[in-house]
Amino acid sequence: MFYVQRDQQGVLVRVEAAAYAEATETLPADHHEIQAWYANDVVETSLKQLKQSDLDMIRVLDDLIQVLTSKGIIRVTDLPAAAQAKLKDRSSARVALGGLNQLINDDETGLI
Repeated sequence: MFYVQRDQQGVLVRVEAAAYAEATETLPADHHEIQAWYANDVVETSLKQLKQSDLDMIRVLDDLIQVLTSKGIIRVTDLPAAAQAKLKDRSSARVALGGLNQLINDDETGLI
């Protein structure tokens, strides 16, 4: 059994397994609205995880490009102009943050 709260249009706005003061009714776990509520929650959580993974991969790719260029395997000029511009912007931002090496560093062991 789930405790639910609806808005003025009758749409679920909160679903909890435990009772709470604002709950207006209860619905069984197999009710289609409960199933839809948790299906949307799963999708939202998955999208958040994917977005964080994308951010992590940007850093990996940035580091990979740095290694490949420093070893002479590729040149930045081998990349499309748009990619070159983005790499230049990221490089400038990382240099600008260099003065904050006590807060942020490449090993990700700083304060942040």
